[in-house]
Amino acid sequence: MSSAISPKKIAQSLQELWSPRVIGEVDDVFIKVAKLHGTLAWHSHDDEDELFLVLKGHLRIELEDSCIELDEGEMFIVPKGVRHNPVAEQECQVMLIERKSTRHTGEVTTEKTRSLEEQLRPV
Repeated sequence: MSSAISPKKIAQSLQELWSPRVIGEVDDVFIKVAKLHGTLAWHSHDDEDELFLVLKGHLRIELEDSCIELDEGEMFIVPKGVRHNPVAEQECQVMLIERKSTRHTGEVTTEKTRSLEEQLRPV
């Protein structure tokens, strides 16, 4: 890549909800953006941490013992092995930083689960 990109503009252009798209990579991690609305699914990533950065809107990350509320510009790292459920009451745009081995919805498969191939499609 030979020019600057705007994760916020790319996220804004996405048509599908809950369908992360890879926009870059650094060593063994992918940088992804997604547009969210509604609830994803309770899941965990046994061997990987997951970073959520809100680009626009508000995101609630439900944990088994608490909830994390994130506004634009705020981030939270879900530690490996922690069950969580992202919820966006209104449309929200996020950037995710995840190891390349991270499965979209961990051990759970739903109609919203996206394969790595789907996430790697051009934006």
